[in-house]
Amino acid sequence: MKLTTPLKDHDIEKLKAGDTVKISGIIYTARDAAHARLIKLLEEGKDLPFDPKGQIIYYVGPTPAKPGKAIGSAGPTTSYRMDPYAPKLIEAGLKGMIGKGARNQEVRDSIINHKTIYFAAVGGAAALIAQSIKKSEVIAYDDLGSEAIRKMEVVDFPAIVINDLYGNDLYEIGQKEYNCENK
Repeated sequence: MKLTTPLKDHDIEKLKAGDTVKISGIIYTARDAAHARLIKLLEEGKDLPFDPKGQIIYYVGPTPAKPGKAIGSAGPTTSYRMDPYAPKLIEAGLKGMIGKGARNQEVRDSIINHKTIYFAAVGGAAALIAQSIKKSEVIAYDDLGSEAIRKMEVVDFPAIVINDLYGNDLYEIGQKEYNCENK
């Protein structure tokens, strides 16, 4: 399924755990240090460096770009490190997150309650993923280096739905299926 950012509720409602998607449009990057700063801004009632409404954050710390490229390798970061921050960003309008690994129950509940989606990018495919990133610019926290917040233009960025708004979790589904097949 093809998705274009910013995401709308009707985009999220169509998605189920296990669906593969190709995302085009603008996505933002942020890891734990940037997330901590974003939450501090929210708590202080200040504006974020980007409007999260309908947006996707990709948990990535890309390598420097080679000449003529928008970005270097851009593989996903382990998502649970952002779990303390994700619910507040979801409440602020964030519609999607991309990373790798399972999310805690609070994040999963926020996904359901706010019609949000969690995707996984395939770890180990960082160079391949980078090919779908057409533009990349640092928009905040340059002092964080590879963890700075970037605005990226992507075309057909490949991802898999892990947690949908219906409470499904692809990791749990896969584990149950594996256990049933191996009894």
